[in-house]
Amino acid sequence: MNAGKRLGSRLLASLLIAVSIVAAIPSVATAQDFLTLGLLPIGQPVPTFQLPPVRGRRLGLSDRDLRGEVSLVNLFASWCGPCREEHPLLMALARRGVAPIHGLNFRDKPAAAERWLDRLGDPYTRTGADLDGRVGGEWMVRGIPETFVVDRRGRIAYVHLGALDETAIEQTIMPLIARLNAAAR
Repeated sequence: MNAGKRLGSRLLASLLIAVSIVAAIPSVATAQDFLTLGLLPIGQPVPTFQLPPVRGRRLGLSDRDLRGEVSLVNLFASWCGPCREEHPLLMALARRGVAPIHGLNFRDKPAAAERWLDRLGDPYTRTGADLDGRVGGEWMVRGIPETFVVDRRGRIAYVHLGALDETAIEQTIMPLIARLNAAAR
């Protein structure tokens, strides 16, 4: 093998290793990693936006709807497998009535989103249709599902990356909602 071929093989091997490492980063990165890197909007006001309602729903979603009370904003789509997994937990959380849950339907087909909520249930007080993903981008979304806790002033207090589970709800989200509500009194 000549020197040029060896160099080409080494470069290819190095490139494959680098690509593998970069591809693995999102799967091992935590919310704390994103926060440390300044990639989570914790403490920031929610972006200015106004979305029409998801087909079959009456109320859309805007930044003005996220002021005056602690609330959750859940980004979801009918095509998202983990969104389906967390959906029963959102339904149960909505029944508890601790805080309004608003849905931001991300890059979904209108008929599919409507059908999904009709079949699985609708835990959302308001549901905005982000057909092109522009608003999700303004929220600095890294993937869906994502759930944001928003304080009474319309500032992002917490971001849960990925599907919610009972541990996250009971150990992080519920205590945070209680603290934010107590602080406002």
